[in-house]
Amino acid sequence: MKTPGQGLTREEILHEMGFAPLWRLRTPLAANPPGAAGQPALAAPGEVTADTSSSGEAAPGAAEAGRAARIAHMDWPELQASVAACRACQLCSERRQAVLGVGDVHADWLFVGEAPGAEEDARGEPFVGPAGKLLDAMLAAIDLRRGDDVYIANAVKCRPPRNRTPEAGEMAACAPYLQRQIALIQPRLIVLLGRAAAQALLGEIGPLGSLRGRSLSFSPPDGSARPIPLVVTYHPAYLLRTLPDKAKAWEDLCRARALMRTLQ
Repeated sequence: MKTPGQGLTREEILHEMGFAPLWRLRTPLAANPPGAAGQPALAAPGEVTADTSSSGEAAPGAAEAGRAARIAHMDWPELQASVAACRACQLCSERRQAVLGVGDVHADWLFVGEAPGAEEDARGEPFVGPAGKLLDAMLAAIDLRRGDDVYIANAVKCRPPRNRTPEAGEMAACAPYLQRQIALIQPRLIVLLGRAAAQALLGEIGPLGSLRGRSLSFSPPDGSARPIPLVVTYHPAYLLRTLPDKAKAWEDLCRARALMRTLQ
């Protein structure tokens, strides 16, 4: 063993202290943003993974930006495969399957809900069961039907435990998928069903009731397309529990239908 004055390297000092083997970052520290020490290396091209924090939220920084950039160039088959394999938040640990969406991929109407429930998780399709039946009735009331000029998606693609409301970090992890769906579909109008769906596209918001009847729009983050008008209304599952608000939802649907007529 060398004495302290003989120019020991850092590795030799740590070895003599019993700290071995050594762990090394796979990318230089300079590739990570300030405050992101210990953040793993960027995923290889085509790899469908993202790191998570202890709270289950997607880790910020270069890895997440790279993941979002890859998703932004996917076609439908690639998007489906990526969602099915996604490990970007802890919701993947309890899902049966991820639920991308269903319907006409060139639809004028895009309806966005919150997250899959138990039946959606089992069947791989959004809005099935009682809430799905009510949504189908809502569509029929304005002369629409599932799959015919209508696409249905959720802000979050995996079922939260016990059907709880999706958390902000979970919605952030799924945001690139929803944004890519919007870019591929290019709908004329988006109807947001519930507060979580509104938060996914509008950011942190107040009570859902305060958004009803307002002129709102979604602008693609890269500015590559025109802003898309938004209509906010109640989630069908909420309406099943709160029957008096069905009249308000009907008002919102009538407004959406009138708005669509001006857009066509």
